Amino acid sequence: MTTLSWIRGVNGTLGRLAPEHVAGKMRRAFMTPRNLPPKHWELPLLARAERITLRFGLSALRWGKGPTVLLMHGWEGRPTQFAALIETLVDAGHTVVSLEGPAHGRSPGQQAHVVLFARALLEAAAELPPLRAVIGHSMGGASVLLALQWGLRTEAAVSIAAPAQLLGVLRGFARHLGMPARARAAFIRQVERDVGLPIARLDVSGYQLELPGLIVHAGDDGLVAASEAQVIHKAWFDSRLMLLEEGGHQRVLADPRVSDAVLELLARIEAPARQSA
Repeated sequence: MTTLSWIRGVNGTLGRLAPEHVAGKMRRAFMTPRNLPPKHWELPLLARAERITLRFGLSALRWGKGPTVLLMHGWEGRPTQFAALIETLVDAGHTVVSLEGPAHGRSPGQQAHVVLFARALLEAAAELPPLRAVIGHSMGGASVLLALQWGLRTEAAVSIAAPAQLLGVLRGFARHLGMPARARAAFIRQVERDVGLPIARLDVSGYQLELPGLIVHAGDDGLVAASEAQVIHKAWFDSRLMLLEEGGHQRVLADPRVSDAVLELLARIEAPARQSA
């Protein structure tokens, strides 16, 4: 029996008898990230980074000089997972600041979720120079879209492999771990309590997205369905949808077509500024 099969069996049985207990254990697992070490291909970029600590303790890595682009990784992610994109942006004359989200890397905290990530983006933006663009991957992409609703100021935004709404993520997690109906409902209630917002509000279809944007997703993403990108695109009027056949959930970050599309977006928003100068 695999570990996952054992967890599903325990959750299936105990979840009927003590749904709140099972929900609590799964909620803690859902919100408590592991700090995973960087891959070997991330190390050269990591060695060249300038580490900075923001006012409220958030840690970040910085490269380059020029207009600032802010990056936010996903769940259990790292700043240097954007290595290919960071290299491209720095070569094109940008400063890149890549955050370590709450409870990730050297940033403080014990738990992480999309609301905490969105607040971290707002804290970072308040200390950094005006942002040319904000880019997020997976949960980081969802947090960028949420932070925009709360006043994050930037000229453009990019969402990569992001979910369109949190409720679907929670339901998928609960089903994957074999929680029966009562435990699933308790799990969602407990997450909602910790997040501090009704889960239904964390849905991009109700957002106001009025800035230029890019949405990237791979068709073979095994963690977040590519259909989520279609939902985001429908809600985001001034956005380009880039669907790739391959790239999975992580490898898409290294696709040169993604870096090229980001540069195209930046060139698009820079052109009016040059004309008016």
